[in-house]
Amino acid sequence: MNFERVVGARAFAVWVSMAALFFTGFTLADEGGLTAPQKVIQTTADQLQKNLQRPEIKSDFTKATGIVDSIIRPAIDFDRVSIMVLGKYWKTATPDQRERFKTEFRRLLVRTYTTAFTEYSDWKITYLPSTAESSTDKTTVRTQILQAGAQPVAINYRMVNTKGDWKVYDVLIEGISLLQNYRTSFTNQIGEGGSLDELIADLTKRNDTAHKEPIAEGAPDKGL
Repeated sequence: MNFERVVGARAFAVWVSMAALFFTGFTLADEGGLTAPQKVIQTTADQLQKNLQRPEIKSDFTKATGIVDSIIRPAIDFDRVSIMVLGKYWKTATPDQRERFKTEFRRLLVRTYTTAFTEYSDWKITYLPSTAESSTDKTTVRTQILQAGAQPVAINYRMVNTKGDWKVYDVLIEGISLLQNYRTSFTNQIGEGGSLDELIADLTKRNDTAHKEPIAEGAPDKGL
């Protein structure tokens, strides 16, 4: 199953929403007026702007994914995301399986994010009031992404405070959870006669192939 197709064009753009902050023509609130979680999003965007606007980087997928990985890794709680995505299968996974899955799932997110970055432009972002949660160490950063000639897209970041650092663990586009979509896709694959090892192998193969031929919108199904 091609997950990028299952999610669809709009959801496929979720992980690029942070990168969308730095495209030309946008206006952001003063950093002093942003909350700590919002500043994480803006800081990430600033770093991406500095590193990814160079033509030689945008044309080199391997270099671009390496840069994206190093920039977004501090802003995303990959451990929490991996545990939540695998659900019950995480509990029965061996330590080796857990590490291999985390590695390949991170590669999947990074390459999806990088590919989307190269395909979307002229975005603007506005911050909406954050949503308070029952736990003081969690919040939802609410934003709207604007593009000329298109309807605004609501993109919300669910974030958790981990040892003093705010990190993203889920992103919702128009109310649809990217984390839940991955969880459903992976659970279905394993439940339909597959195994965790087969899922990891599929992810590895697709990630390796993507570095030679990056994801393209509307590409034929080639597995996950």
